[in-house]
Amino acid sequence: MELSNKTARQLYQEVKANPARAKFGFGEKAALVIIDAQKAYTRTDLYKSAYETDHNQIQYINEVAALMRAKGWPVIWTYVAYMESGEDCGVWGTRTNTPDSLQNIKFGSDRSKLDERCQVDYVKDVVFCKKMPSPFHDTGLVSLLTFHKVDTVLITGGSTSGCVRACGVDSLSHGYRTTIIEECVADKHESYHFANLTDLALKYTDVESVETVKAWLRGKN
Repeated sequence: MELSNKTARQLYQEVKANPARAKFGFGEKAALVIIDAQKAYTRTDLYKSAYETDHNQIQYINEVAALMRAKGWPVIWTYVAYMESGEDCGVWGTRTNTPDSLQNIKFGSDRSKLDERCQVDYVKDVVFCKKMPSPFHDTGLVSLLTFHKVDTVLITGGSTSGCVRACGVDSLSHGYRTTIIEECVADKHESYHFANLTDLALKYTDVESVETVKAWLRGKN
């Protein structure tokens, strides 16, 4: 194993700056997946479970979502919420039982609600409740992507080291070209955030700036 005194951020910047780094690239049609942009994870002023990396994250997500809708391409929001018993959280909910614990994001609670800053079109957009890290797990996501003949998945939301990572690995595993939009994902600590962006960029997904993604969307007919 190679040892280093560099921070996770520095290692990521090196990978990002490497002109020889191979990429999967964009395909012909994309879906935008916005993972768990709900108050439990976005309202740092209200909840200990929330986090923020780029203060403009939700604004950027809204901008990309608007470009997607203009093309008639699918915009998918996910959130997590559980029964009063928490049994639908399974073993994942057994490690802790505090007010901030995952299984205590109950249906109808403030923590389960999408952030008010999110510009959700409840006529055109799709909203999935998921129970596990990956939005591909036990949801209708694959069927929806198949229906829309999508070959590219754009990933936003959080957390980078958790549900974003799980989505990226599953997306590749299902055969999709996958891009994580850098300014549109977040985590609790920069070490987790940048370490996982590095690993994802080297193995499973592309990581692109929001401006690169918006330019591609504007350039597609």
